[in-house]
Amino acid sequence: MIGDNHQLPPIVQNVAYQKYSNMEQSLFARLIRLGVPHIQLNCQGRARSELANLYNWRYKNLGDLKHVLDNEEFKLTNAGFLYNYQLINVPDFNGIGESTPSAYFYQNLGEAEFAVALFVYMRILGYPSEKISILTTYNGQASLLRDIINKRCTNNPLIGMPGKISTVDKYQGQQNDFIILSLVRTRAVGHLRDVRRLVVALSRARLGLYILCRVSLFKKCYELAPAFERLLQKPTRLLLLPTEQFGYPNENRQKQPLEIIDTQHMSHFVSEFYSANIEIMKGRNNQLEKEQEKGDEVMEVVVTTEETSTTTTIPVVEIPKEKEGEEEERMEEGEVREGEEEKEKEEDKNKEDGPKESDEGAIVFEQVDFERLQNVPKYG
Repeated sequence: MIGDNHQLPPIVQNVAYQKYSNMEQSLFARLIRLGVPHIQLNCQGRARSELANLYNWRYKNLGDLKHVLDNEEFKLTNAGFLYNYQLINVPDFNGIGESTPSAYFYQNLGEAEFAVALFVYMRILGYPSEKISILTTYNGQASLLRDIINKRCTNNPLIGMPGKISTVDKYQGQQNDFIILSLVRTRAVGHLRDVRRLVVALSRARLGLYILCRVSLFKKCYELAPAFERLLQKPTRLLLLPTEQFGYPNENRQKQPLEIIDTQHMSHFVSEFYSANIEIMKGRNNQLEKEQEKGDEVMEVVVTTEETSTTTTIPVVEIPKEKEGEEEERMEEGEVREGEEEKEKEEDKNKEDGPKESDEGAIVFEQVDFERLQNVPKYG
């Protein structure tokens, strides 16, 4: 048997079985608890060392494999960010923190808007969309994130969809280079109090991890203290270096980073930053399209008859990863909403029609109250 008893076990929905029969304990965890001889791996090869330090306290003598220490991608800092990981405090957005449109369907609009703005910021700098995943601890927040992404980014060829939008539980066993994590809750810690869920959440990122939460709430949780003590060693306001670009050396880093105060500030800055860099993004996008056209594979199907030989060229079309598994996730989560079919048909129609030329690359932050941002400095 191979596994990790420090991560999430199978979900037992029956409370009686879960609490009184201990059925949420896996056979793997039970064997280890009973002292069955086992071998514990003591090196990780997924993440850069400073990210692994956020959860290695949960494992005995966890070190790094040689390639983590030698590979150049683990040594380079993340372009546009002062730190490779940060715990970011998100205050109430328009006076509201967490909300529950229906029972146990937790959402946090401020964190969702912040997460999407952060994703757009990374795309402006040139981060590949498939290398970024947005995770959250609740299905309600995942649904809200999808709605915002679909509205703001899906039909914009310069932004696109992130590699994955999912809950932490469903993302167990997967990874990505950069993770944006929303913890949602502002009144009670909730089920993140289970340390195994926190370990899963912190260990999904390879190169960059940016956590959005209400710091004053989570830093008081005793069970999470070892991880949050490490996270709180860095400032709890997001610090950006917008003069850098993804894929270019950044040894001479900007001395004075941009400090983001809250969701309104982040959205306002990203909106202006997008407008100032749209031509650069279009040029980069055109260059990528040309490279893809040159590298497109074609297969030749030779149809031979007794009299003639005909050669037909068929382009091989790859299915975008952004859409893969999206419907499967929604079915698993049981998120059946009224009018979903009509919405999907409308989206399909929009995709067929394509974005209008006058709206190419346009992005609108409708949720932001710009009247409250008159005193925010301009960023060009």
